[in-house]
Amino acid sequence: MATITLKGNQIHTSGDLPKVGEKAPDFTLTGTDLSTKSLSDFAGSKVVLNIFPSVDTGTCAKSVRTFNKEVSNLENTKVLCISRDLPFALGRFCGAEGLENVISLSDYKDGSFGKAYNLNFIDGPLEALNSRCIVVLDENGVIKHTEQVSETVDEPNYKAAIEAL
Repeated sequence: MATITLKGNQIHTSGDLPKVGEKAPDFTLTGTDLSTKSLSDFAGSKVVLNIFPSVDTGTCAKSVRTFNKEVSNLENTKVLCISRDLPFALGRFCGAEGLENVISLSDYKDGSFGKAYNLNFIDGPLEALNSRCIVVLDENGVIKHTEQVSETVDEPNYKAAIEAL
C-alpha cells in the first residue's frame, strides 16, 4: 500500500506500482468510441501511461494538455490518458480542447486497470478512483519509469517521464 496525500491529508492506494524492469501488466480499457483497448494494441510503440483521478479537475486536465504538447514531436510514442471517467467525458474534454496527440481510455467498467497496477485509492474522498501516476514503457512493454505523485493535487514530473523515453 502506498501512502500519499490529498491536500495534505493522508490517503492510501491498494499497493505499490509495478517495478522498473518488469513487464507491464496487461489491461482492458474503453476508448472514447467505446472500443476495447489493451496493452497489446500499442505493442512496438513507446508508451506513457498518464493516470489520474478525473479529467474534470484542474491538475488532471493540465496533465493531459501538457502530455499532448510534449509528445507531438516524439516518434513512435503514444500517451494513454487513463482515468475512471466515462469515455464520453474524456472524449468531450479532448474534443473541446483540440487535443489530438493523446489517447483517452477509461477504467470505468470494473476498475481492473487500477487494481492490476495497484494504484486505486482505497480510502478518502477519492476512494475507488485511480491515483495520479506515470508509468513509461519501452517498445516491448517493459517498465522504464514510474512515478506515484505523493500529493494528489500536484502535477507529475513531466521531464522525468519524457527523459525515460
